[in-house]
Amino acid sequence: MSVADLAFYLFAITGVIGGLFVVVSKNPVHSVLWLILAFLSAAGLFVLLGAEFVAMLLVIVYVGAVAVLFLFVVMMLDIDFAALKAEMAQYVPFALLIGVVLLLQLGAIYAVWGTAPEAEALRAAVAPAPGDVHNTAALGQLIYDDYIYLFQAAGLILLVAMIGAIMLTLRHRTNVKRQNVLAQMYRDPATAMELKDVKPGQGL
Repeated sequence: MSVADLAFYLFAITGVIGGLFVVVSKNPVHSVLWLILAFLSAAGLFVLLGAEFVAMLLVIVYVGAVAVLFLFVVMMLDIDFAALKAEMAQYVPFALLIGVVLLLQLGAIYAVWGTAPEAEALRAAVAPAPGDVHNTAALGQLIYDDYIYLFQAAGLILLVAMIGAIMLTLRHRTNVKRQNVLAQMYRDPATAMELKDVKPGQGL
């Protein structure tokens, strides 16, 4: 057994164990930590597959941003997890039913799994051969050369969606102090500060 095989089994077993403990851990903070371990294991599997760029994206985006955000939110919010779990207990049979249905669907998909004979030709039609160029360079060529307009259109759609979400959730509440940037920029330094002549032993 080679080193690559040992690394594969190590990452695979660690990823499965991490994903299992994400679900069964009673402490939400521990669940987030197990989730980070599962992400790191998946990144290791991507490295073994030769997709180093995807592995680094997984570590930077999911581990470095999303999982850490989950961790801070769980630690900072004062949530009564005992009451929350008590309410969730009544939905356990329904959740088990959904899980059984998903397992049956995955089994049905696996039973009819097959490889199309033209799959390799279709992949070679849009991407260069792996031996000719590095996968990161091939990905950059596809995104920024061949499909640059579609990539920019996707970015504009996400930008519009973000602005729309901000506008829909923006509420101007009364009696709330807000920063007025223009008033700060155009303030008069001569009137911005008032000097008080305080006599000794006399308060303001």
